Amino acid sequence: MNRAEILIIDDEDQIRKMLEITLKANDYSVTSSPSGTEGLIMASNHPPDLILLDLGLPDKDGITVLQEMRTWHTGPIIILSVRQDEEIIINALDKGANDYLSKPFRTGELLARIRSALRSSVAEDNDPIINSEDLQIDLLTRTVKKQGKLVKLTNTEYSLLALFARNDGKVLTHHFLLRAIWGPGFINQSQYLRVFVAQIRKKIETDPDRPKYLVTESGVGYRFVSI
Repeated sequence: MNRAEILIIDDEDQIRKMLEITLKANDYSVTSSPSGTEGLIMASNHPPDLILLDLGLPDKDGITVLQEMRTWHTGPIIILSVRQDEEIIINALDKGANDYLSKPFRTGELLARIRSALRSSVAEDNDPIINSEDLQIDLLTRTVKKQGKLVKLTNTEYSLLALFARNDGKVLTHHFLLRAIWGPGFINQSQYLRVFVAQIRKKIETDPDRPKYLVTESGVGYRFVSI
């Protein structure tokens, strides 16, 4: 049984009801709010394990709510929105969202994103070792194994892969990755990222042309998916 508590912040009654029914049917504990102000109060009084946040709220812009949340809330936040512009998605992710799902969305995909975000949150707190089918990443010893054999990575390759692993399931934007690994002066050097991601895929993926661990989010960035 899932014990995770999920807070829904969305002004559409039908969406909230649908989400409540779906999540409760999957054994999640659910609370909801139709406004950003009330959602912030609810989250601060009783921090949930995960927040589903709409961007088009009646009282506050969802990005503003996200930024306020991120001053104190460390749990996963998934954006649900009809807005599909690349710049908006990238901005939300850069401002601290763990994931972004455009409306209308498939229920199965939402549940998978929720499981991934919650799994990542638990792993960050408790376990320095990420085991994923034939891949093992030990963040404590800084070692990576593929089918039990040690994978030789350069320092930069390891740093990039470890950053992905620590954010399992979260979409990381190009700018975020470039700034984190190479520094703020390299945020427009996307070719760096393409080269190193390709090199890492050759070493950890069974089929680098069809990656299952290091997945491209077109126009936005990349997502590490543990399996």
